[in-house]
Amino acid sequence: MAGPAGGGANPINVINNTEMNWRQWAVVVLMVLLNALDGFDVLSSAFAAPGISAEWGIERAALGVVLSAELVGMGFGSVLLGGAADKFGRKNTMIACLLLMAGGMWMAGHANGVTPLIIFRFITGIGIGGMLAATNAVTAESTNSKWRKAAIAIYVAGYPLGAILGGIAASEWLLDTYGWRGVFDFGAIVTAALIPVVMLVVPETAAYQAGKGNLEGTNKTLAAFGKPPIEALPPMSTDENKPKVTDILSNPQLRPVTLLLAFGYMFHTITFYYILKFAVQIVADYPPGYAPSTAATVLTFANVGGFLGSALFGFVMARFGIRWPTALMLLIGSVMVVSFGFGRDSLSGWQWATVLTGFFTNAAISGYYAAFARGFPAYARATGTGFVLGIGRFGAAGSPLIAGALFAWLGNDELLVVSTIMAMGSIVSLVLFLMLPEREGDDLVAAPVTTDSIPTKDNA
Repeated sequence: MAGPAGGGANPINVINNTEMNWRQWAVVVLMVLLNALDGFDVLSSAFAAPGISAEWGIERAALGVVLSAELVGMGFGSVLLGGAADKFGRKNTMIACLLLMAGGMWMAGHANGVTPLIIFRFITGIGIGGMLAATNAVTAESTNSKWRKAAIAIYVAGYPLGAILGGIAASEWLLDTYGWRGVFDFGAIVTAALIPVVMLVVPETAAYQAGKGNLEGTNKTLAAFGKPPIEALPPMSTDENKPKVTDILSNPQLRPVTLLLAFGYMFHTITFYYILKFAVQIVADYPPGYAPSTAATVLTFANVGGFLGSALFGFVMARFGIRWPTALMLLIGSVMVVSFGFGRDSLSGWQWATVLTGFFTNAAISGYYAAFARGFPAYARATGTGFVLGIGRFGAAGSPLIAGALFAWLGNDELLVVSTIMAMGSIVSLVLFLMLPEREGDDLVAAPVTTDSIPTKDNA
């Protein structure tokens, strides 16, 4: 290992300006797996939806409430536990979230009615929301400047990857062998198994440790990543000038970025979750109709498209930036959702429709996550991301409710009309995304991060 980096060296710059080592890549891979777990957990209710509907005899409007329960929980979890990640540490928050997710999934698998199932899915959602805010921060803070955009895009690709693997497990094994309850039990077991892995592999990030004034912890993380230690932390901001977490709304530079990202993401999730939450039920009901385990394959295909879109889009952003590529994905994604509304007369037709829809809508999600990572300074990164994700979850939670209400009002046969209305969310998102302020030499305004001092949030 190289010698000390020198007194007052900024550990953020040490991470940014040195090569990635194997431990950093191991953390990125684990964050991808945790995001995959989130993807499976969120969509487990969609895999289980036809079975739940058949066993308890509930209609689409009521089913929309069940499907939105974890998304409402995710909104609360993103805001509340995103802040916890900045206060108590990213690692501790991830472990707490995994415990919530495992417990909620297990109880959902043993629910005896709609109301308990909604409560348990809400609990699961709280854990997922906090996990998303924490893992996004860990990915950004554990990678160097060269690889950060690609790492975040790969991290986002983990979400549909989990849904792909979960869809295969559900359609090929769980639903036929154990019924819809087995989907939730399986998620609980896998979630619990990842808790010791996180404890062993992930160090608390250097950016968080430095923000707390913890030199020993900062150097421990740098050593884990094969970086030289620093002799002292840069000077902390004074109490009078100390940045507060409320900067995301009170700071005139951060406020427009925060609100545009939050509401832009919210409107896109209205469109995004329409396909993810209702595709299986639509394919099961739409003539000629398919068995639940067969219909579940379209969700797997949607997430194959989503995985490819996220993974490839990272390299597009590295070459062309964030703004215009993301705007293009929002536009094409909305067109694909409208196209979905024309229906298909074969299972392969439905599968290809969801592949294309998933590719473009999920690529746009990657663009948003890249904007989140660069839009907030380290001391408020998890809080800012959590706030944006929390607002976004109102769109995600509202999506199945809106779609369910539209089907109830217009009739199940009006698939094209409902799909066209739901596609408008991405169009509104496109307008808001293009309103994000620009600066010379960059796509989007990012929060100012000083290089000669470390902002702290002890009094935030």
